[in-house]
Amino acid sequence: MSVLTETDERHLRRAIALAGAARAAGDGPFGSLLVGGDGRVLAEEVNTERTDDDVTAHPELKLARWAARSLTPDEARVSTMYTSCQPCGMCATAIDRSGLGRVVYALSAEQLAALRPARPGTPVAYAGPALFDEARAPVEGS
Repeated sequence: MSVLTETDERHLRRAIALAGAARAAGDGPFGSLLVGGDGRVLAEEVNTERTDDDVTAHPELKLARWAARSLTPDEARVSTMYTSCQPCGMCATAIDRSGLGRVVYALSAEQLAALRPARPGTPVAYAGPALFDEARAPVEGS
């Protein structure tokens, strides 16, 4: 882990406060904010999975989508997302695709797992890769 600045800590505390607001609203306890290269807060989001009835309504995903629509590649590259918890795989992929330059998080995925009871459910079964020649045609444009 890199050393955090006082500015990083201040923004990370804001992400944690947003997580508290999400929990108080009945949603999962996750909050995030996006800060531009000039230090200005560009946007804030909270988890709204329950209130929006949308399992993808993670604050990190919402901010990554906003950044991809609203920021130039240069602006995104110098922006930092501060988030109360390490982004999940879905959100991490969206963050990468949005071009954001940095993410600072409070809890790691392992720390979160230790704090929360395991969710019941059946693991998803994946099968593949398959049909390579057919599947590559649209990718290659042929």
